[in-house]
Amino acid sequence: MMSASFSFDRSHRPGVSRRGVLAGMGAAGAALGLAACGGSSSSGGVPESDESHTSFVMTVWGGEADKEAYQARIDLAKEKFPEYDITLQLIPSENYEQKVQTMISSKTGPDIMQVAENVNVYASKSQLVPIDDLLDEAGLDLQATFGPVGANYTWDGATYGVPDRSGAMVMYYNRDLFDEAGIEYPTAEWDWDTFREAAKELTDPSKGQFGYGGVGWWPQWFSLVAQNGGHVLDPETGAPKVNSPEAVEALQFAYDLYFTDKVAPTAVDYSNMGPDMGADGAFQQGLVAMNSTGFWAVGGNAGIEGLNWDIAPFFHGAEQAVSAFGSALVIPTAAKNPKGSFEIIQFLTSAEGQKPIADKGQDVPANLELQASDDFLDPEWLDADINLQAFPDSAEMIFTPTFIPEWNEMQKAITDAMASFWLGESDAQSTADDLQGRLERVIRSAE
Repeated sequence: MMSASFSFDRSHRPGVSRRGVLAGMGAAGAALGLAACGGSSSSGGVPESDESHTSFVMTVWGGEADKEAYQARIDLAKEKFPEYDITLQLIPSENYEQKVQTMISSKTGPDIMQVAENVNVYASKSQLVPIDDLLDEAGLDLQATFGPVGANYTWDGATYGVPDRSGAMVMYYNRDLFDEAGIEYPTAEWDWDTFREAAKELTDPSKGQFGYGGVGWWPQWFSLVAQNGGHVLDPETGAPKVNSPEAVEALQFAYDLYFTDKVAPTAVDYSNMGPDMGADGAFQQGLVAMNSTGFWAVGGNAGIEGLNWDIAPFFHGAEQAVSAFGSALVIPTAAKNPKGSFEIIQFLTSAEGQKPIADKGQDVPANLELQASDDFLDPEWLDADINLQAFPDSAEMIFTPTFIPEWNEMQKAITDAMASFWLGESDAQSTADDLQGRLERVIRSAE
């Protein structure tokens, strides 16, 4: 089984919240867990490169803002490699899965491709080039360059992807509501108890105001499980462990936020706030004081006049652990010149090659050097005085839960098992037992 962070990409544009885009991509989210076809499971080595092949196609997902950022990076790569012709192929997020699947099946895939955690779906079918030899030749240390996410894109002992975009989930908070309640702003030192007490004080039913946006999205409650020393899947065997005492205790903590302390809005509460209301929108309207989500909310919040907000690292439990959202660049086996593809990837994921990600507010660049620079921390596109340092400060907290190729099936099992839990109709232990059984069936059916 592969160990990889549940970090997956959300296309971001300053001033626009992109959470709905991801939700619209189905239960698998932006992980885009394709049902890959053909090939064997052995990793093999780097195929022979046709160095006379100098035309490269790079396929990514996203919208116009992503197109602008990726093209700026490709233009830099062309300056670096004038002998290469590099063409950007951008596919809308909602169509990416189908179109990439068609290209892979017909062996007409691109030379470079963007993936999220579904890397193991492709790699397990020998549809990606393992790059360990290329990394060694280049002297590129992924974990030194990108932190824990450097180990995300591996399968069966081989590495397949170089991190490109990566940002930890952080805590957004409303300064005015904190000031009114006389509460110190959140920091990375907050533990479960500190957070919970603050959320209680920030909740005011008379105003329809809640302390926290909630943890019903899987990257949120997965983080709680990891913080409590638990696992959804065993990191050694890949077997489900979601009904362990540690995981159940984390689920109970989540349950209490909704139904004991009532500091987080339920689905009914959100519907009462207005049509299509969620945590991001409620935060922007001052109806929740804290909201844990990814980088894309920076631009969305910055566009709300009168919203006095900032960000901090996510709180911790017995351990520091937080989900992240990102993607990697990989080389499909259809690539005619894998060494050339790798040269381009190595440049695109350098601080220089990722600079347009920061300059254009697209996302958090995976390169730690760039994360620590003013290009990311004090960008021209962001007028608000926001602590973007929270993202690099969170980099070492990113955890790497076990990931399996049957991600679509796993997500459906999670959605079905957790539905009654988030309505307060089942307790933590019975929900965990139900989910444990569903995940065991998912894994058995894949054997």
